[in-house]
Amino acid sequence: MAEILKERSELDPKFQWDLTPMFESDAAWETALENLDAEIDSVAAFAGKLSDAITIGAYLDATTELNRKVEQLYCYASMRHDEDTRDNAAQSMYARVGSKYVKMVTALSFAQPEILSLPEDKLAAIVNDPAVAEYKFNLEDLLRSKPHTLTKAEEKLLASFGEVMSAPSEIYHNLEDADMVFDAVKNGEGETVEVTGSNFVPLEMSTDRTLRENAFHSYYKGYRQHINTFAASYSGAVKAAAAEAAARSYPSSRAMSMAGENVPVEVYDNLVATVRKHMPAMHRYVRLRKKMLGVDALHFYDVYAPLVGDLKKTYSYETAQQMVLKAVAPLGEDYQETVRKAYAERWIDVYPNRGKRGGAYSGGCYDSNPYILLNFSGTLDSVSTLAHEMGHTIHSWRSRQHQPPQYADYTLFVAEVASTVNENLLIEQLLQNENDPQTRLYLLNQYLENFKGTVYRQTMFAEFEREAHAMVERGEALNAAALNELYKRLVMDYFGEDMVIDEEIQYEWARIPHFYRAYYVYQYATGFSAAVALSSQILKKGPEDYIKFLKLGSSVPPIEALKVAGVDMSTPEPVNEALDFFEEVLTEFEELMK
Repeated sequence: MAEILKERSELDPKFQWDLTPMFESDAAWETALENLDAEIDSVAAFAGKLSDAITIGAYLDATTELNRKVEQLYCYASMRHDEDTRDNAAQSMYARVGSKYVKMVTALSFAQPEILSLPEDKLAAIVNDPAVAEYKFNLEDLLRSKPHTLTKAEEKLLASFGEVMSAPSEIYHNLEDADMVFDAVKNGEGETVEVTGSNFVPLEMSTDRTLRENAFHSYYKGYRQHINTFAASYSGAVKAAAAEAAARSYPSSRAMSMAGENVPVEVYDNLVATVRKHMPAMHRYVRLRKKMLGVDALHFYDVYAPLVGDLKKTYSYETAQQMVLKAVAPLGEDYQETVRKAYAERWIDVYPNRGKRGGAYSGGCYDSNPYILLNFSGTLDSVSTLAHEMGHTIHSWRSRQHQPPQYADYTLFVAEVASTVNENLLIEQLLQNENDPQTRLYLLNQYLENFKGTVYRQTMFAEFEREAHAMVERGEALNAAALNELYKRLVMDYFGEDMVIDEEIQYEWARIPHFYRAYYVYQYATGFSAAVALSSQILKKGPEDYIKFLKLGSSVPPIEALKVAGVDMSTPEPVNEALDFFEEVLTEFEELMK
């Protein structure tokens, strides 16, 4: 019988992250939170005084320090919450620091409109004044937002709605992580298997088709039962974004989001157009999957099934650690040493437990080491996830070491590059000396799956998101029926005629958490495309330019940062090159099948 998830207290602490470097205890966190009000009031006292470079410099220094403290409080509470989303004390911590964050944003909302209300010639002089030299790029970025900045009173009012505007995301996460339960199912041998948010994808990767089918129906039954609630929460998130964009005089919420990242809107549309141009390759892969699995009809519960069903590959966590360490060897000894440090100092929360947040991420703050949340299950996908999140982690670590706090957080547009480079290096390393046809097929399958999931699937999500926001901006209803129909239509386009469109798949949009972070998903596809080029360059020419990129943080615009690494995302070429490579891998796979 499949193993039942344990409570967190039953797991070995050596496989759990150690948060004590941030705060020794929850009590220490509480004390720091209590002191925050006075610090917020102190910085808010700058209101009405931001008229010269020296004062603005002092304000920015004070704000930077305050942000560091709030970030540390938030990160700790967020990670404590994610350890067990049922924990009332952790829920309270997370909610209270969220309220403090909104208080801080509201109290400091005066600054941007106050600075931007200064005469143009004075602003230009201030930006170039030595008193604010450490913030010059920030201030230039601020000037770029001038046409979209409201009056001081309006900015304060908008900031005060922060908790209200984030409520849809909170509703979604509480419903999905804490409240939703799924029916247990039978596997092909008649054994009972628990279905949870964290084990659903591993179940769908099983070679047991009966288990995959039963888990699929159970899982999406849960979403169908709550689909109107999910639709209402997502509609609320989209409407909040649309309302803010309109208030700030942006033509759309997408334009607002991408302006915030300093990425041209054309990059998004180029991605969708380029991927659609390469859609025949995706349909070809679907046909290959149907043939390899030997099924009369290919269903969505077959999408994650390994194509090499007779090759059993599972990995212990210790083996996964060594695989990742070996894979990143081309990035240099310093890079490897940081990976060893992450293993030794418990930066990683490894195994699933009851109530734990599903999925994986890399977190932490400027004044802590990075942290990684995993739900490790022993599959090659789990190993790839460790490599992926380690890429984020080393990117964060290097940025924080080489940039001041105001530039340490890299932008979302480049966020998925370092993670995907690591995944690609892992697969390349495993393929390098592998001559066994079956094992090679297995590894190529993983490569193809990465392309399918990261370029094609995330671009499909990007289309869904673009259209959902446009529907609201056109005044159309964003209810469950409309969202289901939109998603189903896109699935048909992307997967083609060889895929059976199961009824349940129309509800899949409801399980995608990134939709609550507007216009995030497209950056997986652009990031993966950049990573394909960069991983090839690293293996051929060495990591020097790439390592420079890892240290830049947000000190330059993201398009320029990637140019430092050696790739130009302002053109469609990296996406074209990535999908050409996908077809090359697909061709090798087909040849090995003969």
